[in-house]
Amino acid sequence: MTTKPLTGKVALVAGATRGAGRQIAVQLGAAGATVYATGRSTRAARSEYGRPETIEDTADMITEAGGTGIAVAVDHLDHDRVAELVARIDSEQGRLDVLVNDIFGGDPLTTWHKPVWEQPLEPGLRLLRLAIDTHIITSHYALPLLIRNPGGLVIEVGDGATGYNAANYRLSVFYDLAKWSVNRLAFTWSHELADHGATAVNVTPGWLRSELMLDTFGVTEQNWRDACTKEPHFAISESPALIGRGIAALAADPGRDRWNGRSVSSFDLAEAYDLTDVDGSRPDAWRYVVEVQDAGRPADVTGYR
Repeated sequence: MTTKPLTGKVALVAGATRGAGRQIAVQLGAAGATVYATGRSTRAARSEYGRPETIEDTADMITEAGGTGIAVAVDHLDHDRVAELVARIDSEQGRLDVLVNDIFGGDPLTTWHKPVWEQPLEPGLRLLRLAIDTHIITSHYALPLLIRNPGGLVIEVGDGATGYNAANYRLSVFYDLAKWSVNRLAFTWSHELADHGATAVNVTPGWLRSELMLDTFGVTEQNWRDACTKEPHFAISESPALIGRGIAALAADPGRDRWNGRSVSSFDLAEAYDLTDVDGSRPDAWRYVVEVQDAGRPADVTGYR
């Protein structure tokens, strides 16, 4: 069995600058794929997000992992730039096997714990455009290339699977709507792609140790457990590699169509494909959130990772 099952496959990870998107791109590369990594933060200019991570860094990481990383600066709200991106992939590769819609960038735009009449309107509407319009625009242009060959895979990356988001208010009208919409988009694509031999899945990470989250707690990936003194429930957190490994395994699965239309977590994929996080654990974050954190119980990850 080949150790690089995605050799010869082409992926587009839209929103690959940092966090889950970066590691999804890297893990697809580690499985042998050629990965186009897009975003707005480059070595020449930062996006409004203001973070130091760049798409060029992501492309280098993909190549170092064993794939071929190609960085393309794209604002996925710009129809022309997205159309040019897909035309380039078609010209250079002649195919697209995996599309990952991971674009967000709405964290600095979110106001928590305020009703809609106390929310700043323009940042909230901007958040919705970044979280929803970008995914639809990208799919509009990319899916015709993806369905040219049967077996394509579309991943919508969100925060909270459908069951959790349906039952829980996500603490801000704009964030709540954005994350529910991502769940629904995967369901929509599953119906629109079914006759073309393609699969669409919504995948959510657990409590993600993204670059931003680590900086917020003043820790690194090496000493992240130190943050548990400030926030004990952080003990259930996971590295972005877990969702990346799960999506790479899903992309390499010839029976991936059994996942079509489903909304799953990084844990669900890790369990199905016998994967672990970088520390060898398999955190079941969303079950923990429901049974421990939301239930008001003391932090204890026993039986959850």
